[in-house]
Amino acid sequence: MKYIFITGGVISSLGKGLTAAALGTLLEHRGLKLVLQKFDPYLNVDPGTMNPYQHGEVYVLDDGAETDLDLGHYERFTHCRLTRKNNLTSGQIYENIIAQERRGDYLGKTVQVVPHVTDEIKKRIRSVASDQAADIIITEIGGTTGDIEGLPFLEAIRQFALEAGHENVFFMHVTLVPYIGVAGELKTKPTQQSVAKLREIGIMPNALICRCEKPLTREARQKMSLFCNVPADAVIEERDVEHSIYEVPLMLQKESLDELVCRHLRLHRPPPRMAAWRAFVRRVIQPKHRRKVAVVGKYLELKDAYKSIYESLTHAGAFHDCGIDIMNIDAEELEKGDPGALLRGADGILVPGGFGHRGVEGKIIAAGYARRKKVPYLGLCLGMQVAAVEFARSEGDLANANSAEFDEKTPHPVIALLDEQKNVQNKGASMRLGAWPCMLIKGTKAARAYRQTIISERHRHRFEFNNAYRTRLEQKGLVFSGVSPRSNLVEIIELKDHPWFVACQFHPEFQSKPNYPHPLFKGFVGALLGK
Repeated sequence: MKYIFITGGVISSLGKGLTAAALGTLLEHRGLKLVLQKFDPYLNVDPGTMNPYQHGEVYVLDDGAETDLDLGHYERFTHCRLTRKNNLTSGQIYENIIAQERRGDYLGKTVQVVPHVTDEIKKRIRSVASDQAADIIITEIGGTTGDIEGLPFLEAIRQFALEAGHENVFFMHVTLVPYIGVAGELKTKPTQQSVAKLREIGIMPNALICRCEKPLTREARQKMSLFCNVPADAVIEERDVEHSIYEVPLMLQKESLDELVCRHLRLHRPPPRMAAWRAFVRRVIQPKHRRKVAVVGKYLELKDAYKSIYESLTHAGAFHDCGIDIMNIDAEELEKGDPGALLRGADGILVPGGFGHRGVEGKIIAAGYARRKKVPYLGLCLGMQVAAVEFARSEGDLANANSAEFDEKTPHPVIALLDEQKNVQNKGASMRLGAWPCMLIKGTKAARAYRQTIISERHRHRFEFNNAYRTRLEQKGLVFSGVSPRSNLVEIIELKDHPWFVACQFHPEFQSKPNYPHPLFKGFVGALLGK
């Protein structure tokens, strides 16, 4: 087993997760089998209870784990199918250690960061290595070198490298090389200081991944090589991409990062064949068509809040050789102004998930506009629920229909709390989560999109369509094209006499990949093109 550890320095949000995923792409194309994992130093047990503005989207895995959005990059860029073991937080570590201490498992010893916390971290690495067969494990350490909460993770991987052996471990340090316009030059001092912090801990990076706006000069490379004790060919330029994040693997290949890693880890594999990836990137950058999609949400200020949705639209667009221009529409603005003025330029409307009553009426307005104007519509999770509420009000003669999540006293709770949620007290990891089967009705848009009748999709919700209203709305023209075979829960609704009006209770965006777009996104973008 070989191990790659990725750390970051200078500032946060440098793109360590994307770098890990891009390297994973190159190594997979060399024929190597990979596993990726993320260590997050924060004390939350998982990001499931965090506000999207704090952490971006919560990415859900098949086994129901609510994880960091970087795991979305890992699954999109590689063929990994990850589990809850692939995202470790300080909260999980301390929760486990305290439980062991209370049981007396430490036999009266003083519980300390070293060795007990570091041992838990190393245990997770070994556990993933034994459970998920692979040639290489890539581990990203969240946060920034020098953060207090990240020190136990850095100490743990230092110890682990000593135990695993130099030839089996590769350390990559992602750092910022800022361009100072007044001086007209790139500055290497922040990188030198960040690497000095790592060296104090006992970690010597084998490669520097230099995030920069301008090309690295020969002088800058030599300076970082000299002062950071890294070979010159291991100073890797990772410039801001001009068009798409999917250019990053090609950029790193040009810098020979994959060759450098394989040489150090003594892995003799042929160069990666990236023709299919290049063709995908070409369709993203230079598409034959362009269409506008209005994303009606309420976390629009932070792009990462809908990260997987935007990427899924890109994947589906590339399949159809169509560029997707996102129109971000604040749901609350639809409640105040003229919906037609805000949505008129959109070729399609997508309503994503969310929690809380803020902006819900605006999402209902968007669903109604798409239904009446025959604009292609894709509703995800809450986007399905608001579509059902709008149809019940407008076509089902249920004027005050609503979701019990937003109006507990509504006379017509078209959307109601799941039965198993009624006695739930703790909010963390207690929703209907993970992959659940769904049975599709033959002849529907959903069945034609999937080309099969039994599917599996990832969920994250507490409320569901209320089956007490199913017959009534079916008689009015609402099609229930997907249901859960075990509990008869409504999973997909659609309209017959509409170019594309499909809404699902699950999150299809969590299973889309660059050259394998999700069927519902592919169908939605196809409808934008009149297909």
